[in-house]
Amino acid sequence: MPDSNTTDFTNPSTFLLLGIPGLEAAHVWISIPFFAMYAIAVLGNFTILFIVKSEPSLHGPMYYFLCMLAVTDLVLSTSILPKTLSIFWFNLREIDFNACLTQLYFIFCFSGMESGIFVAMAFDRYMAICHPLRHSTILTNPVVAKIGLAVVLRGGMLILPYPLLARRWPYCKTNIIPHSYCEHIAVVKLACADIRISSYYSLSVAFFVIGLDVFFIIMSYTQILKAIFSLPTKDARLKTFGTCGSHLCVILAFYIPTLFSSLMHRFSHNVPLHLHILIANMYLLVPPMLNPIIYGVRTKQIRDRLLRLMTHNGA
Repeated sequence: MPDSNTTDFTNPSTFLLLGIPGLEAAHVWISIPFFAMYAIAVLGNFTILFIVKSEPSLHGPMYYFLCMLAVTDLVLSTSILPKTLSIFWFNLREIDFNACLTQLYFIFCFSGMESGIFVAMAFDRYMAICHPLRHSTILTNPVVAKIGLAVVLRGGMLILPYPLLARRWPYCKTNIIPHSYCEHIAVVKLACADIRISSYYSLSVAFFVIGLDVFFIIMSYTQILKAIFSLPTKDARLKTFGTCGSHLCVILAFYIPTLFSSLMHRFSHNVPLHLHILIANMYLLVPPMLNPIIYGVRTKQIRDRLLRLMTHNGA
């Protein structure tokens, strides 16, 4: 069998994922919290979808966006974890070249969608608090559907060049990816070609998507805070701000690890590789796990419905 480190090839039939280099002996132990986070994410997000579907009073823009977020989280976490666990548990490191590019596409496509959904949710909160009388007339079901479609198309179209460019590079260095999943830069770095176009494009998309989305969210919440502080009583201010608390928590849970991982991956060359990879996994696993918990605990309508279901089933 030829050595995969020295064999020349243009398009490898498979890549080899190493998992977390340097921590191979701990793969089984690392898999335990990873699997726990994934199980919580799957259970929590399916619970959110079931509650919203079964409760007619929750059929509104805020909860439709929450369902979009739940579906996105399910796809995002499922894109990486089954393969990662197969590496940790069974040492199944091979991944087909096309499957690798598909995984790469899904990860970044649905990350972009998640960011877009947060913008839509911020707009919903802005309309509900700053223009409550116009909220139901502007955010109708068709408008919510169009916003959802725009979020999907934006994520899908902007990320499409990632795998298309990666496919056209010749790979003659190695087919070994020092990562637990097909991360974009980790894949294209294996190409024996000038990959600056891939690197610059991915950096531009990151700044365009994250930058613009964070800008719109900040603008929305600036107006929301102005409206809240103009309310006459402290109780009214706290109650109104409480309706935004869940959204703010999930925004922080998504953007902070994403930004930290992206900056560390590109600019911090002294950080150990295994730490890079652990954080890269965390920012894809922690938000899908936390989002349904945060909304379940902080959103009264969901919490009450869940308690009724548990009480009914326990009776």
